[in-house]
Amino acid sequence: MSETRKLAAILVADIVGYSRLAGADEDRILARLRTLRSDLIDPTIAVHHGRIIKRTGDGSIIEFRSVVDAVNCAVEVQRAMVERNAEVAPDKRIEFRIGIHLGDVVEESDGDLMGDGVNIAARLQGVAKPGTICLSQQAYWQVKGRLELAVTDLGKTSLKNIAEPVHAYSVEVGKRAQPKPIKRASGRPRSLLVPLAVALAALLILIAGGAWWFLDANRAASVATKTPAEAARLSMVVLPFTNLSNDPSQDYFADGVTENLTTELSRIKNSFVIARNTAFTFKGKNLDAKAIGKELGVRYVLEGSVQRDQNRVRVNAQLIDAESGAHLGVDRFEEDVADLFKLQDEVVARLAHTLQVELVKAEAKRSLHDSPRNPDAIDLTMRGLALNNGPITKANRYEARDLFEQALTLDPANADALAGAALDDAADYIFAWSDQSVDLYARAMQRANQALRLDPDQATAHYTKALLITITAKQNDAASANEIIAEAEATLRADPSFARAYWAMSHGEKLLGRYEQAMSDIEQAMRISPRDSNLGFWHMVMGQHLLALRRYDAAVQEGRKSIDLGYQNVLGYSALAAFYAATDKAPEAKAALAEAMKLNPKLSAAWLHERQPGFIDSPPGFREALIKAGLPEE
Repeated sequence: MSETRKLAAILVADIVGYSRLAGADEDRILARLRTLRSDLIDPTIAVHHGRIIKRTGDGSIIEFRSVVDAVNCAVEVQRAMVERNAEVAPDKRIEFRIGIHLGDVVEESDGDLMGDGVNIAARLQGVAKPGTICLSQQAYWQVKGRLELAVTDLGKTSLKNIAEPVHAYSVEVGKRAQPKPIKRASGRPRSLLVPLAVALAALLILIAGGAWWFLDANRAASVATKTPAEAARLSMVVLPFTNLSNDPSQDYFADGVTENLTTELSRIKNSFVIARNTAFTFKGKNLDAKAIGKELGVRYVLEGSVQRDQNRVRVNAQLIDAESGAHLGVDRFEEDVADLFKLQDEVVARLAHTLQVELVKAEAKRSLHDSPRNPDAIDLTMRGLALNNGPITKANRYEARDLFEQALTLDPANADALAGAALDDAADYIFAWSDQSVDLYARAMQRANQALRLDPDQATAHYTKALLITITAKQNDAASANEIIAEAEATLRADPSFARAYWAMSHGEKLLGRYEQAMSDIEQAMRISPRDSNLGFWHMVMGQHLLALRRYDAAVQEGRKSIDLGYQNVLGYSALAAFYAATDKAPEAKAALAEAMKLNPKLSAAWLHERQPGFIDSPPGFREALIKAGLPEE
């Protein structure tokens, strides 16, 4: 019997208390159920492109092409059931529990589905409350920016016969999400840009009588269903990726990358992303990007291709300026096909990260061109973000912080500018660039907290808090380690492509002595952002983990890579000195330490312990190696 593996959105539904209902009046309940299926359930499944895999008497297993279709179907059914049950006695109501998961499944030749994707959806249904929809984290991230209903984070939930706990969310149909305040802008709009690439204007746009109204910057982004009259600062369409595999059956993988990228990019606050259904009308058509941009009213067009060849998959993507037709950036991704679901996740995360970096550069350049003399808070913030995405140098970070502070003068409630300034204060503290007349650590933490009060999902602010805690946390400090990991996880919930958050998670794991996991976290950061400006720093951190595992020669190699990639600062040279000393290469260790002392003549074990215990005191043996290299105690 032939089998096919694929990624699918699986919905499992079950009637609450079916045995009790059937026991009281089986004929009547079966008649009601048949009516529900013919009048409501089956038509709704068909409208949302679902395929019924099997029915289990009181339940169903249904496959959808996307999580969006699955959730829309579930919400429509649950809402209809609320209306149908309004005048029915509570003990006679038919109520559904629904579970939805996005995962890898095995399709057999008869169309049946098996595997964890089905099992997890079934178990999620089992923990759902009557009338609700329980989503796995994988499913929730696909619709996070689209839900207008109340969502409860259930955390990691143990499911029957599922080895690992599953992070789950409960969608309560009939209860709307807590609305965020909406203002009509007077003058220029305020911006809240997503970190790492978030050069994005705070313009989630409504069309009303031909007029544009700007929503409050804290409003969540959405996938557009209508096109604007003109291109917003950050507006784009993700065209269907082309399947170059010479195998039409692989279209699902290319379509999955397209859909997930659309979802990821729509998470950028205040962005305008053309909906999937519109984008897919261009599938297979050879049209000019400028013409598409003009027709849809978007500023950027993303196109790409997917080629799967036996056990390898190659993905190419390019971002195009729809106004000029210029190609702004290209990314290529090639990997083994082992876990298709995991691979697609990595492709999407890496492409989303690269695209955001390219977008911030493009928008910063536009800002300089369009308003060189009278920039507003949006322009200034974008320029600062572009600098923060570049190399970590004193000049870059000082200029960026100055731009953020100018933006805050114009708009004190700009959460993105606050978060950017907090990150630059943290860098200033770490590298001791200034005379420290200002308590930079305290100011960075204050700015990060203020940004999170304005926008609880501000990813850079969460990351900056994690970074600041790493500075003072000590080895085996479980409380601090768990706090770092929690802030890193909050960063990734807000922006799954925020690669630096994996470094923060790695540091938390290091403090707990879990060095193999810490290395895995760093490797994940490198996979998502293989050309990141922090790459040199990550190699230094990898060297520390290797030193803890007594793999000293490998640690030296990582230290050399760190320096070669531009991490030529006090910490980079100090770490290389420690790695050399651990391998008993005294001349090389002294030479590296001399470079560090040139950059900071005050450098000593006591100075590092006072300012950065998280660097010198962790992992065990690192401080001793530095002393062996010649670092003064005082």
